[in-house]
Amino acid sequence: MILPVILSGGSGSRLWPVSREHYPKQFQRLNSAQHSLLQEAALRLEGVEGALPPLIVCNEAHRFLVAEQLHSLGVSSARIMLEPFGRNTAPALALAALAASESDPTSLLLVMPADHVIERRAAFLAAIEQGRELAEEGQLVTFGIQPASPHTGYGYIRRGEMLGTGYRVDAFVEKPDRDRAQAYLDSGDYLWNSGIFLFSAERYLEELKAQAPDIHSACLAAYAGRREDLDFLRVDGEAFGACRSESIDYAVMEKTHRAAVVPMDPGWSDIGAWDAIFALKSDPAACGNAVQGDVLLHDTHDSLIHSQSRLVATVGVQDLVVVETEDAVLVAHRSRAQETKHIVEALKASGRCESQALPQVYRPWGHYRTMVLNEGFQVKEIVVKPGAKLSLQMHHHRAEHWIVVAGTARVTLGDGHGDCEHLRSFLLSEDESTYIPLGTVHRLENPGVIPLRLIEVQTGCYLGEDDIVRFDDAYGRVPESRGAAQE
Repeated sequence: MILPVILSGGSGSRLWPVSREHYPKQFQRLNSAQHSLLQEAALRLEGVEGALPPLIVCNEAHRFLVAEQLHSLGVSSARIMLEPFGRNTAPALALAALAASESDPTSLLLVMPADHVIERRAAFLAAIEQGRELAEEGQLVTFGIQPASPHTGYGYIRRGEMLGTGYRVDAFVEKPDRDRAQAYLDSGDYLWNSGIFLFSAERYLEELKAQAPDIHSACLAAYAGRREDLDFLRVDGEAFGACRSESIDYAVMEKTHRAAVVPMDPGWSDIGAWDAIFALKSDPAACGNAVQGDVLLHDTHDSLIHSQSRLVATVGVQDLVVVETEDAVLVAHRSRAQETKHIVEALKASGRCESQALPQVYRPWGHYRTMVLNEGFQVKEIVVKPGAKLSLQMHHHRAEHWIVVAGTARVTLGDGHGDCEHLRSFLLSEDESTYIPLGTVHRLENPGVIPLRLIEVQTGCYLGEDDIVRFDDAYGRVPESRGAAQE
């Protein structure tokens, strides 16, 4: 059996402003108009012989995004393991291996990052079959990409002698400079490090215990304290917090004598930055440009122009990256697209929200979009999925006015400040409204079969998303808590 493990823990800072901390690149439709990168990773598993439903390892803050995107594909049997803290790939895979070992320690883990693009699935599946034999013999198999250029943004693997259907790994090599990358390409002995692996759960745990016993011990303790929460598997946060952060390459693969590599050429990209998007989407017939959205070009060459919310026009430019979202615009030279992460670091240092969330914010019940934000008031569009409901809650610092523009709303209100005992419910239809005074316990629900869409006008001295006291919640979010901005 093969248990696919999809790692979905990255933040994608080099793809800002589209990728944000609360809605990173793996949830975005960067390669397809129909599916996000995470959804593409899940669909890629169709055709893997003996594959079980996938296990997704993700950041706790992204749990509902993962669940919703899988549900929309009809993947209802996947397990979702939550990392309370990001600790890199070695600990994440230890947790996945422990989960797999409960049913079958000999099962093979097929490890894939959620943010990669594979253009030729048949070539990918053929390589997995090549690696299966080595993995069943106890090798820790990684998959190396046949290099197409002297790329300096990837790590490399030097292959050694032949080993069954693959090769022994001679060395893992850090990202090289241009001259060394060219020498690697010319030699024919080097492959790009894809970050895709195949090995048995028990073998990985044995090697981790031998090479990084502290990580093994911390993950054992964290998994021992696990608990089920709706569709999610939560590990013990205190124990996992004590685990050091380390990649599987450093913790295990560079030290083990059981590392093997299988070459493959499936049209792979790790979508690390905007230059990778350009390489995928540039069109020689369109002056070498890669274009998405409402874009008008004149005398523009070899540039990526990406628009999400308005017309973007360029005149007389070359080798640029121009990315527009509703609240931010990035302009960069294409050769320096990797440096976008420095903008994100500066935004975080100054406490600006543009590094964290897009104007449209997703929740398990639907989403909201901030339309106007000014001192003392805020206007939002709120969309609630059929059958979904927000938590029973109150706010200390703001009042709210709701106007229904589509669908039907069921509104629950308390009789006085903080009153949860005397609740009344009523329905609102299109063009009807209600007022929620400051401190009033309330809940919004969509009892209908079409999305509920309403306009919310907030007024008050403080309009932050953490001004929420929850009393009851259908999605397991902590009741009676503040600090819920990511919830």
